[in-house]
Amino acid sequence: ATIFIAIFTATVLFGFLAMAIDLQYLFHAKRMAQGAADAAVVAAAEEFGNAGNEQAAANAMAKLNGFDTTLAKNPAKVTLSTPSAGNYAGSAAYVQATVSQPVSMFFLNAFNQKATVTVSARAVASGGLSSPTCVCLEGTAGMDLSLSNSAQINATNCGITIDSSSSNAVGVVGDAGINAMSLGMVSSTWNYSSNVKNSGVISPTTKIISGITSQCKPNIVAPVLPNGITCYDNPIQGWNAANNYTGIYTLPLATETPVNNTLCLNSLDTSHSAQVKFSPGYTYYVKGDFTEAGGAPVSGSGVTFYVGGNVNISNGASNNLSAPTVGSPAVPKTLFYAMGNTVTIQGGTSSAFSGLVYAPNAAVTLSNGSGTSLNMDLVAKTLTMTGNAKLQSYASPDLGTLNISVAKLTE
Repeated sequence: ATIFIAIFTATVLFGFLAMAIDLQYLFHAKRMAQGAADAAVVAAAEEFGNAGNEQAAANAMAKLNGFDTTLAKNPAKVTLSTPSAGNYAGSAAYVQATVSQPVSMFFLNAFNQKATVTVSARAVASGGLSSPTCVCLEGTAGMDLSLSNSAQINATNCGITIDSSSSNAVGVVGDAGINAMSLGMVSSTWNYSSNVKNSGVISPTTKIISGITSQCKPNIVAPVLPNGITCYDNPIQGWNAANNYTGIYTLPLATETPVNNTLCLNSLDTSHSAQVKFSPGYTYYVKGDFTEAGGAPVSGSGVTFYVGGNVNISNGASNNLSAPTVGSPAVPKTLFYAMGNTVTIQGGTSSAFSGLVYAPNAAVTLSNGSGTSLNMDLVAKTLTMTGNAKLQSYASPDLGTLNISVAKLTE
């Protein structure tokens, strides 16, 4: 009995020892696979956009880390794809690598000569990216960008940069959508599935980069008043039956004296006019609020507005306002320098705006734009779009470029 117990105990202990050795070997192989996956995905990300080179670089780095895809027996496999889960799901700016290889066991082979276990590991990295910016939102907390009720941003030649570090920095719901070259945000905790829902969508070609280290701070200088200029009260005095409803205004008025093509007004409200025309080539410097309402047509080509207060263009107003252009093909310059806390543009049945809106302190709202053309780049604190508003952006050279030139392991 003593001999039998000794043999039995030794056999059991040997079995446990064998299992421990095999498990330790598997854990070691798993760690090696993770290292190979990390190296492979960073190498692939460094070849971002070069589909043929991505796979070759990933295979080479996996081989250097012990996972050779060219072996005749039990070769490793390196699979590259776009992440389908997590914060980076569906984003073309990220690459995912999965490294796997069958591993032959030591002591399990005593029971099965072909005992193998496949080990695998997954890693995600962000690729290099250079994207000119056309929408720059400088709010550092909360939701900087909110799209709902079929609102759309189309910026296929440029990108959107979000300074908010919040987990809900961007929200896209209710049939709204973003189609841009890139969507870069300071937040590293933003999650696609939590913030893009209820039929909202971000185009798969939009490169989503979370955790960017450089905030969007364009170097734009607002115009200043020329010395000795006179600032006039609101020139729109109203139209009624007494003047036969002919309150048509062309600014500057004959009674106003601009300086260096700049007209200074203490405030501007077009609500009580029949029509307002802004002469081309002028900067209209409004120290207070700029208000449009009442449905009066407002037009001006090659014009610039500086507004020290708030901008309120309400629904029903018919507008055709465009900034000066530069270059060939022509790129619009700044249409509004808005220094107040709010910019609201509720599009009329037939309105068109063209130019950069520089409103770094403002909450900007674009809505009801089914009949409105918004050919705009934008700098603001936050942007809210709703009610069929559609923003077409074009990459103003004044807004800089989002550059992520070094591949970075993110998961």
